[in-house]
Amino acid sequence: MGVQLDFRLLGTLEVLADGGRVAVSGPRQRTVLAMLLLSADRVVSVDSLVEAVWNGSPPATGRTQVAICVAALRKTFKAAGCADDVIVTTSPGYQLVSRGHRIDAAEFDNRVVAAHQAAEQGNHVEAADMYSAALELWRGPALAGVAGYPAETEAARLEEQRLAAYESFSALRLELGQHRALISELAALVREHPLREQARGQLMLAQYRAGRRAEALETFRGGRESSIEEVGIEPGPALRDLHDAILRDDPALTLVRPAAVGSTVVPAQLPPAPPAFTGRAAELSVLDDLLTEQTAVAVVTGPGGVGKTGLALHWAHRAAERFDDGQLYVDLRGYHDGTPADSAAVLGSLLRALGVTNEQIPADPTERATLYRSMLDGRRVLIVLDNARNFAQVRPLLPGNGRCRVLVTSRSPLGELVGGHVAVAVRLGVFDNDEAAAMLNNVIGADRVDGDPAGVARLTELCDHLPLALQIAGTRLASRPHWTVRRLVTRLEDRSRRLDELDGDGTGPRASMEASYRALEPQAQRLYRRLGLITSPDFAAWVGAAVLDVGLEEADELIEQLVEARLLEVSPGTGTRYHFQDLVRLHAREHALAEESPQQRDSACERALAGWLTLAVEAHWRSAGRTPHTLRSRPAWRLGKEHVDTLLLDPDSWLDQEQTALRSAMVHASRLRMEDLAHGLTSLAIIPTSRDADPAYELCVARTG
Repeated sequence: MGVQLDFRLLGTLEVLADGGRVAVSGPRQRTVLAMLLLSADRVVSVDSLVEAVWNGSPPATGRTQVAICVAALRKTFKAAGCADDVIVTTSPGYQLVSRGHRIDAAEFDNRVVAAHQAAEQGNHVEAADMYSAALELWRGPALAGVAGYPAETEAARLEEQRLAAYESFSALRLELGQHRALISELAALVREHPLREQARGQLMLAQYRAGRRAEALETFRGGRESSIEEVGIEPGPALRDLHDAILRDDPALTLVRPAAVGSTVVPAQLPPAPPAFTGRAAELSVLDDLLTEQTAVAVVTGPGGVGKTGLALHWAHRAAERFDDGQLYVDLRGYHDGTPADSAAVLGSLLRALGVTNEQIPADPTERATLYRSMLDGRRVLIVLDNARNFAQVRPLLPGNGRCRVLVTSRSPLGELVGGHVAVAVRLGVFDNDEAAAMLNNVIGADRVDGDPAGVARLTELCDHLPLALQIAGTRLASRPHWTVRRLVTRLEDRSRRLDELDGDGTGPRASMEASYRALEPQAQRLYRRLGLITSPDFAAWVGAAVLDVGLEEADELIEQLVEARLLEVSPGTGTRYHFQDLVRLHAREHALAEESPQQRDSACERALAGWLTLAVEAHWRSAGRTPHTLRSRPAWRLGKEHVDTLLLDPDSWLDQEQTALRSAMVHASRLRMEDLAHGLTSLAIIPTSRDADPAYELCVARTG
C-alpha cells in the first residue's frame, strides 16, 4: 500500500505524506480533491465535479479536464509513495478510497459522536476531553483556498458542526465548573456569531457563576438588540428564562452537585496517634473547647519539632467518637522540602474522601470550595489541617456550618484565623524538665531515667527541651541498651556534631529548621545566618541591622519574619530582645559557614561588635560624663543618633541589661583577633563578681592587657 496520506479539510486544504506536504497544484485539482474527500468511499459523478469546478458554466471540454485533474492527482499520490490507487474510476464518476488513509473531517465526526455517547453515559470529564480533541483538529476555516459554490456550502456545513460541537463542549465545561476559563472564549464566539442563543446563554451563565452578574445581564441586552435589529424578533424563551433567573438570583443557577453524592461516606482519615505521648494536660484542656458550642476552630502554633502534630492527633483520636460523621485529615506541607499543598488540590482530595467521584469534582477552585461546604452542611465532621503555611491556604478548607470542628497546626501564628473566627489558640512551648523526664521514661524505661537524673537533666538541656529532639535521643538510647545516658550526653556536648547526633534519619531538628529556613525570603535567610554567628545569649534588633549593614526599620521587619517562622524567640519579659534556642543557633551557624565567605562572616561580626563598643562608650559618657575607653578610629558600624537616643534614655539600665552581651562580645572579639575591639570592650565590660568563674574573661584580659 505504501505511505499513509493525511488529508486535511478543516482549514486550508492540505495533503501530507510521512509528515511532508504533498503539493496539489491548481484550483481545479483542489476542488476535485475536496469534493471527492467530502464524499469519501462514495461515487461522485463527473457531472457533479464539473458543476463544482465551474459553478454551472463549464466549457465544452469540462469532462475531459476533470479526467485530466484526476489523472494528475493519481500521479501526485503515487509520487508521494502511495502504491495503491487512491482514486478509482467507478461509473458514473470517481471514488476516493479512504482505507489506510486519514481524513480529518471524518475523524472529527467520529470524535464528536464518541464524546456525545460518553456525555450521555454521565462520563462528563471523558466527554469533555473527547470534544477538546475533536476541536483541536481545526486549523482555521474549513476548505480555505477551495473556490466554488458546492465547496462553500460544504464549508458552511462543517463550520456549523464545529460550532455545535463547541457548544456541547462548553455545556460540559460549565457542568465541570470551568466557567471562569470559558468567559473569554464564549465572548469571542458571541461577537462573531451574535445570533447563536445557546452560546450567548452559556456566556451569561458563566459570567453569573463567576460573580459577574451585571455583565451577564448586559450580555442578554446585547443579544436582544441584535435579534431585534437583524431578524425582527425577541430572543427565544430559553434565553429569556435564563435572564429572568439571573435577575432573581435563582439558586438553580448555582453549580450544585446532587445531595446524595457522598452522603453515605463516613471518612476516618486520622493517622495513628503518637505512641509515647506525654504531658500537655493544659493544652488538651483548651482543645476540649472544640467540643462545646462556642468554639469552631482551634489553632496549635509553635516552632518545628515542638509536638504540634502529636498533640493534634492525640486529641483528635480521643475526641473522634464525638464526630459521628467522620474525621478528615490532610498534611498541608506548609513547611516542607517541596511546595506547600495547593488548596484546590486538597479540596479535591477531601471531596473524594466525602464520596464525590473525580468526574463530579469541579475544576474551578471556588466551585470546589462551594461543593465542599455543601457536602459538610448539616454534618458533624472533625477536620484536622496539619502543618499549614498561612491563612490563605487554610481559608478555602473551612466548612460553612457550625457543627463541624477544625483543628489547625502551624508554625505561623495565623492571626487572621484566630481573630476572624470563633477560634482558640494554643501556643505550644517546649517541655519542662518533668515532661522531658516523663517522655524519656516512656521511651527508655524508668530504670535508666531514675539511675542518672543529672544525665537526664543535661540531655534535656542539650536537646533544648524540644520534644522532637528528645524523642530521637530516647529512640537512640532505646535501640542501644548498652549505652548509658551519660554516653549520649558526651556525644551531644560536641556542638559541631550535635545536629548530626539528633538527625533521626533526616527527620530531626535540622530537617525541621531547614524547611523554615527555605521558606524565608533571601534577605531574611541572610539575617538568620549572620545572627547565628553572634555569641551573645540575647540581643536587641539593632544587632540585626549591624550584621546586615541596613537600617533599623528594615532589620526590625526581617527579625519579625524570623520570629513568625519560629526560628527566633522573643526573650521573656523584654519584648525588645531576642534569642536563639541552641539547636537553632547551631543550624544558623551551619548555613553561615556554608553560604558566607570568611570575609563576609568577619565583617558582619565586626559591625555588631563595633555597635556594642560604640553604644557602651556613649552609655558611659551619658551616665558618668567620662568613659574608660576612647575610640581611636572610625568604628566599622555605628547606630544612627536618633536610635541611640532611644536606646540610651537610661544609660545605666542599658549597661545593666547589656552586661552579659558586652562580656560575650568581648570574648568574641578576642577570639576573632580583632584586638582594638577586644581591648575596648574589655575596658568597658562590667567585671564579673567572681573572675575565677569565667575563664574566658581571664583569657580575654590576658590577650588585651
